[in-house]
Amino acid sequence: MDMAEVEKSLVGDHLVDKIRRRRRLAETVSPLPEATRVVTVSNQKGGVGKTTTTVNLASALARRGANVLVIDLDPQGNASTALGVPHRPEVTSVYDVLLGDSGLQDALQPTSDHENLFCVPSTINLAGAEIELVSLVAREQRLRTALHAFLEESDRRYDYVFIDCPPSLGLLTVNAFVAADEVLIPIQCEYYALEGLSQLLGNIQLIQKHLNPGLRVSTILLTMYDARTNLAQEVAGEVRSHFPREVLNAVIPRSVRISEAPSYGQTVHAYDGGSIGALAYLEAAAEMAERGPGAPEADETENEIDGGA
Repeated sequence: MDMAEVEKSLVGDHLVDKIRRRRRLAETVSPLPEATRVVTVSNQKGGVGKTTTTVNLASALARRGANVLVIDLDPQGNASTALGVPHRPEVTSVYDVLLGDSGLQDALQPTSDHENLFCVPSTINLAGAEIELVSLVAREQRLRTALHAFLEESDRRYDYVFIDCPPSLGLLTVNAFVAADEVLIPIQCEYYALEGLSQLLGNIQLIQKHLNPGLRVSTILLTMYDARTNLAQEVAGEVRSHFPREVLNAVIPRSVRISEAPSYGQTVHAYDGGSIGALAYLEAAAEMAERGPGAPEADETENEIDGGA
């Protein structure tokens, strides 16, 4: 068999696998959670696909029937951009919510991505919020208070709330951790994948101890996975050995379509819903929904985090 025939065979196998995976997804129904799942997406290491994961998982869950809210807590506002939500300085945003000038309902916007997906945008004003929050009462709990009030008063039932926070640990990230029940950590399958993870897990333990005892790392998603390289397989194996219960079976491949979508102000599902990247996020969303929040015993979680660190 010459090289052309080999390539043709590989392409054919790839298409067959893609069709099989799509068919499997179409045949499954993702269960909706009994109570709203509030998930902070965090990794203090930059460039791991944190915002990309936030918006694409949220979009995938919306497409599978869930009502989803994304709170953009990153001053860069990339999640707002990807969801087609205006976030000019004059727009009512999460900044106004944190300072107590507006409720979440006032800042809520529909997205251009899907009718089930909504967003509370970030604006450039949020860049100064760290300083302004310092003097406020209950500064670490501003977002949680606003979110709880919103969920109780809203006419719409939200199944998922995703909070996209900055990569640094400041008052914005602390607010995200205090408001959430779960932490989702995207980890890229490249060199130094676990760099900074020990510090992140230590910070989460501090939040558990002092501010939010119910917080837990529920989900770890492997991103930028290239099955052709030994490195990606080794990194995936290492992460799975440390966190066997948290790591999703679904992995997000290195994908041109995933990388291109943000430059068009879209999620990968809106940009190219037939791409392998969109399929991978749909599979991750379905698995996340199927697994549920999974509340492990506190002592078991602590042991696993110590081991992973």
